[in-house]
Amino acid sequence: MTTPATPTDERRPGYRDLLRTPGAWRFVIPGFLARQPIAMLGIGTVLLVEHTTGSYGAAGIVTAISGVAMALIAPQSGKLTDRFGQRAVLVPAVLLHALTVSLLIVLALRDAPLWALFAAAVPAGATTPPISPMVRARWSASLDDSSPLMTTAAAFESVTDEFTFIVGPVLTTALCTTVHPAAGLVAEAFLILGGGLFFAAQRGTQPPKALGQEGTSGKKARRDSATRTDSGSGPDSGPGAGGARPHAKDGGRSALSLPGVRVLIPALLGIGSVFGGMQVSIAAVTQFAGQPELNGVLYGIFATGNTLAAVAVGTIRWRRSAQARLLIAYPVLVLATAALAAAAQLTPWLALLGALGLVAGLCVAPSMITGFTLVELLVPAAVRTEAFTWLTGAVALGQAAGSMAAGQLTDGFGAGAGFLAPAAGTGLALTALVVFRRRLADRRGGRGSARGVSHRAPVTVD
Repeated sequence: MTTPATPTDERRPGYRDLLRTPGAWRFVIPGFLARQPIAMLGIGTVLLVEHTTGSYGAAGIVTAISGVAMALIAPQSGKLTDRFGQRAVLVPAVLLHALTVSLLIVLALRDAPLWALFAAAVPAGATTPPISPMVRARWSASLDDSSPLMTTAAAFESVTDEFTFIVGPVLTTALCTTVHPAAGLVAEAFLILGGGLFFAAQRGTQPPKALGQEGTSGKKARRDSATRTDSGSGPDSGPGAGGARPHAKDGGRSALSLPGVRVLIPALLGIGSVFGGMQVSIAAVTQFAGQPELNGVLYGIFATGNTLAAVAVGTIRWRRSAQARLLIAYPVLVLATAALAAAAQLTPWLALLGALGLVAGLCVAPSMITGFTLVELLVPAAVRTEAFTWLTGAVALGQAAGSMAAGQLTDGFGAGAGFLAPAAGTGLALTALVVFRRRLADRRGGRGSARGVSHRAPVTVD
């Protein structure tokens, strides 16, 4: 009997190593296409509703409502995905989302009352398919839990997300300002329909269902769950630790029952407030400056900073634990958003705001990537998709709150006031993170990545 050897070199595995994972390209490319419209929904709604109502406050509220609906429904979609499989959830979600976004467009163009726009925003947000958590779950199914490639995968997904937030807003702004105010959301509906169905068709890379899955993959999932149970006997796995001990019935429990997940939610809420507040605030200051066409450019600069930082995080071999990294990165993010907010109150100079936006973007990715990395360490595989959707839902909810707060501040106090929303959101999140930091302790001591490049351990054969 033979077992393939595991490399023992201490180099940090890079993106090339990650993309050599068997079957990776089968979900990476469709996943990128399918998530592209997610970055278009918020800014497309802001630009369309502001055009038809003349109010950034109204536009922010409509966007916030769709974000809240997305945040509340996404975890339930994740739980259903864990149980019934990705395709069963994704196909109907994609079809319903295209229909509900179309309804929102029609109502806005017909000058429907605000209550009608609010009502239409609920299903538009609720039916947004959780593409990013699904892709992350496919990485988890393809890699060993202790592989250093898990951190690389988290970084790669953040790079992909942030590249999406570069292309999406720029494309949406260009369509809305040069073609028609509704063109951005029209493109969003078509892209989510085509990209989502393409991703759903990649059935071979789906993770096994937590319940009711038979055959080799089902046995493998149960074996992985049992292995994680054994590894949870360390000092950080007891009551009150972030990695509450999983057990054989993890498939029937909620990821929200894990203390570590509950602590990460406010951290991701704060990050979401940065995205939402920046979208509305940048749109407001560029219009105030008489250069609305620069809206997508400035937001793209912010997202570029995020992308560059995400690439860097994925190439570094970290010696500190993920918990320690998060507690270092998050205060830096708070300082960056505070500096941007202060500058926006003093001057509407777009070049300065763009430079500070780049700095803020550089500070977002380390916190976000580390948060998702902690999910890999704290959450059993049977409920991991649900955990990812709680966190992505928290980002969406924070984005909604940030959009609404920035819109109200802009209408009440001027174009630059909206930047106060991200500063406040991250500041409050940091407070919660510091107070409950012990619940983020990794029961494996954060040393799982020291073993070198590895995928899921192959079963020995004769």
